[in-house]
Amino acid sequence: MSGFTENGHGWAIYERAPYCAACSDSISTGHALKVFAPGRACGQGHLFELAVPSRSNTNLVSHLDCPGGGQVWIDGTTLYIAHMAAPHGTTVVDVSDPRQPRQLATIEIPQGWHSHKVRVSNGIMLVNHEKIGQGGAADFGGGLGIYDVSQPSNPKPITKWRTAGRGVHRYDFDGRYAYISPTAEGYVGNIMMILDLADPAKPVEVGRWWIPGQWTAGGEPYPWDDWVSPRCHHPLRMGDRLYVSYWHHGLFILDISDMSRPKVVAHANTAFPHPTHTCLPIPQPLKGRNIMVVADEDVAKLRPAAPSFAWIYDISVEQQPVPIATFQVPGLDRDGSPQPPMSGCHQPSERLRGAVIPFAWFAQGLRLVDIADPFAPTEVGHFLPDPPGRGDRVSSNDVTIDDRGLIYLVDRVRGVDIIETTIFG
Repeated sequence: MSGFTENGHGWAIYERAPYCAACSDSISTGHALKVFAPGRACGQGHLFELAVPSRSNTNLVSHLDCPGGGQVWIDGTTLYIAHMAAPHGTTVVDVSDPRQPRQLATIEIPQGWHSHKVRVSNGIMLVNHEKIGQGGAADFGGGLGIYDVSQPSNPKPITKWRTAGRGVHRYDFDGRYAYISPTAEGYVGNIMMILDLADPAKPVEVGRWWIPGQWTAGGEPYPWDDWVSPRCHHPLRMGDRLYVSYWHHGLFILDISDMSRPKVVAHANTAFPHPTHTCLPIPQPLKGRNIMVVADEDVAKLRPAAPSFAWIYDISVEQQPVPIATFQVPGLDRDGSPQPPMSGCHQPSERLRGAVIPFAWFAQGLRLVDIADPFAPTEVGHFLPDPPGRGDRVSSNDVTIDDRGLIYLVDRVRGVDIIETTIFG
């Protein structure tokens, strides 16, 4: 990468030929670079962007060069990276010295499948097995890989929990119960299911829930012939509630005080075209209110749209979730015009430290959002990495934090950044 200055602004030039976001013409046709901040226009008058590395209240501790990932999880001083594409499944890394990460182990997965999610608790690691595309070995099957990682350098397979269809997408895991989003025989799309792993070698289903109409094998009438099929993205547990994202069907709060019979507490959806990706309950009240952060993913839009963003919901009266604020990266959505997918919001950290929420914001990297005043979320820091390889922008896919306050940011194309911030104190 090299740089130059024009009219007092710093610009970055990458080896890969840049192109206009609106018309895809390259620089060879006279269109200008895609550059992020300040906004400029190509020869046809289109605004364009390129992710220029920048940071605020953050510093890079180290960079781990590895295949791109869908999720990162930290357990003690061991980092688990779930990769996007075969043959790369899961990588285990010692980050006791975060300036010198040390690979401990890798697990592969066959072509046609991926294992892009991982959670670890009580020495047990769960990785998803989900079919990608139409190829691959059918006998591998979708489900969950369950491993003993009491010695992280030597992950030992315990068993595989299998399910019909494409497999498992994302999930929560508290060391005993897994709250998952599998496909299942007789159902349209992914549903919510609870597995008991008291004996990890013999997972037992203890409960499931779906939107009425998904169980077509049970004779339920299917009401979405002219709409997007329902799909549970993943549940998150707090207390005896599950906070469940359901893609283009919005969000649900479920009462699981009786896990065998989850019951709907509330449902909410918006008229915006982005799918609901994550529903993150905040454990402590903020300004006397119970709060949930909802992230819409900037993919699979129902129509061309500006980048997706995050919602702040007041769930003090949980039967009536009320959106009270939104957050968008400052300057990203200039005029509401459609932008390419993966420009906006993706995923907040599911591990929290106070009222500052780290977000993986796709092409905008890491954003640190203070929601201490839930009516006015404010960005208090960011870290925009170098684009991986010869790419023109980053694709920050997931983020988590450890007990030291270090932040782990994975790019879906390549690499993990370990980042420190002064914001956590």
